Amino acid sequence: MTLMISGLYAGLTAVLVLALSYKVVKFRRANKIGIGDGGHQGLSIAIRAHGNLIENAPIVLILLALAELNGMPVYLIHCLGTAWIVARLLHAIGLNQGQGGYHFGRFWGVLITWIVLLTLAVANIGFFLGL
Repeated sequence: MTLMISGLYAGLTAVLVLALSYKVVKFRRANKIGIGDGGHQGLSIAIRAHGNLIENAPIVLILLALAELNGMPVYLIHCLGTAWIVARLLHAIGLNQGQGGYHFGRFWGVLITWIVLLTLAVANIGFFLGL
């Protein structure tokens, strides 16, 4: 069995990682800040948007790949993968537009990320238990 579907979502996640990383680099260069955020709120927000994705991506992508290997139906892999990408886009947009405060994109991005993570965790545990 191949991991083509989860590979698609890993690739899309990588593109998002690069986009958010570019935003950090752009802020750093514009403000001549090599380490930390230099007290610049925009840079701090960009760093957190990138960091939050990096913190969540490994476990979600591992669980997605394992679910695919364990035989989760293709449509569910696509539903969860699409929800993951949409959630991370919402979070990044919401964090930036909300300037670190409340924003519906940030709220829904986090909530959907948690739902995807929990769903994949339960599904993989269920595969182990034979459910």
